[in-house]
Amino acid sequence: MQTKEPASIGKQMNGSDMLIESLRRENVDVIFGYPGGAVLPIYDKLYGSGMFHVLARHEQGGIHAAEGYARISGKPGVVIATSGPGATNIVTGLADAMIDSLPLVVFTGQVASSVIGSDAFQEADVLGITMPITKHSYQVRKVSDLPRIIKEAFHIATTGRPGPVLIDIPKDMAQGDGEFSYEGEVNLPGYQPTYTPNQLQVKKLVEAVTAAKKPVILAGAGVLLSKGSEELKNYAEQQNIPVVNTLLGLGCFPADHPLHLGMAGMHGTYTANMAIYESDLLISIGARFDDRVTGNLKHFAPNAKIAHIDIDPAEIGKNVPTKIPIVGDAKEVLSQLLLQDGETGDYTKWHEKLAGWKQEYPLWYENSSEVLKPQKVIELLHQYTDGDAVVTTDVGQHQMWVAQYYTFNNPDRWVTSGGLGTMGFGLPSAIGAQLANKDKTVVAVVGDGGFQMTLQELGVIHELNLPVKVVILNNHSLGMVRQWQEIFYEERYSHSLIPNQPDFMKLAEAYGIKGLQAKTEEEAHAVLKEAMETDGPVLMNFFVAPKENVYPMVAPGKGLHEMVGVKP
Repeated sequence: MQTKEPASIGKQMNGSDMLIESLRRENVDVIFGYPGGAVLPIYDKLYGSGMFHVLARHEQGGIHAAEGYARISGKPGVVIATSGPGATNIVTGLADAMIDSLPLVVFTGQVASSVIGSDAFQEADVLGITMPITKHSYQVRKVSDLPRIIKEAFHIATTGRPGPVLIDIPKDMAQGDGEFSYEGEVNLPGYQPTYTPNQLQVKKLVEAVTAAKKPVILAGAGVLLSKGSEELKNYAEQQNIPVVNTLLGLGCFPADHPLHLGMAGMHGTYTANMAIYESDLLISIGARFDDRVTGNLKHFAPNAKIAHIDIDPAEIGKNVPTKIPIVGDAKEVLSQLLLQDGETGDYTKWHEKLAGWKQEYPLWYENSSEVLKPQKVIELLHQYTDGDAVVTTDVGQHQMWVAQYYTFNNPDRWVTSGGLGTMGFGLPSAIGAQLANKDKTVVAVVGDGGFQMTLQELGVIHELNLPVKVVILNNHSLGMVRQWQEIFYEERYSHSLIPNQPDFMKLAEAYGIKGLQAKTEEEAHAVLKEAMETDGPVLMNFFVAPKENVYPMVAPGKGLHEMVGVKP
């Protein structure tokens, strides 16, 4: 098939041709989608366009794959879905990308303009449904507007705080003709993100650092999104300030660095949580003070002056009172702080206290020769991947064990659903992550529950022969739900146990993928070794201790200093 030549400016074009040409201008190298009646004009133009399209097996899988691609590549993930059920099937992914600040440009088909509002076949009010969970949304009303709309959508999705932008395209807009123009800069008067910080606020933070005795940096995903990991490391070392991470911020600061205290929050380390609780200056960078990080706000950093650095001004002061607000890009703000080279305070006693906590209260679990512990599987995974794989996860116990025991020393190695907590995210997001970084080992760590929500995407992995390694931590339950029912609901396991599982080895065989399984630590070594030496995809099923819980834990309503399960 021949690739069409780029269009000239001002040429009369079909709406679908405009879309394809606009994607070329935006240097899009992969599209995730699923065809249907309302988008057939677009798919007809994709035929022979030379553009690489990934046929998801479900629209939710397609948009999660686009999220994984966006998270690792830094480029916007592009999705196409048809009208009605195709569009509604991507709602979860839009909400997930919105809360976790992932750039997506999503095209949905729509019924013809003449029948919108008549309950036509496969019609849904996509703008009404998705407006609260997108950064911006459009419906095309004039064919010649399509190039401008697409250009604005890519600009909005990737600037400021990233997020998903939706473009709803009625079928007649995809079929009609108009004048194509893709020139000129995007200028949206009502949308002008602030990248450079106010210098007076930067100076206030410099002075606060000098005066502090117990400073802590809370580093979130904003550091990764701004590509500011090196600046964070240099700043922490320059000022000798310890660093804790949010769940989504893991990898933005080396986990093996002496200044790193671990992850904060509900299942964070004792040292990280107590450091926040006792700090007198808390510097939040690219984090939004989610409730899973703060615990009970009445007890959150009660003695600390809060400095909040964020590109989204709406986040500053939203949950936690802020003394030093700094609006700006995390990398740019850190660069400005490094130039200030402020005088470091005397933190000797503080570092001694933190070192004592680290030694006395490390992460722990009781290993067993009788049953395979999930924490051990993650430690072995770290060993057999040299700690440098791109790891994606679903949501639940396995997610927390990866966050705790797969120590991330490099940025852009961690893909998970944080704010929305989306089961079924891990497998499809691994597809996008692998396409974004073809030379890196990508491992999807999933639970037996979440895996069964999107397991059909194994078809994509097989079709494209993607060398994704899938690790199922199989405890025959919805693990985190079961844990909460054990602790808070007197062991009433209401519909959280899954004793009847499919044969995952036969499932792997059905999809043409190598399947391996283990029930002991010795078998786990052998399985991981073989999997990592296999060029293609592998599905690994680890039967792990069914009643293992994630600790430490901050119970709902408790403060970070009220952790349980800190010691055996």
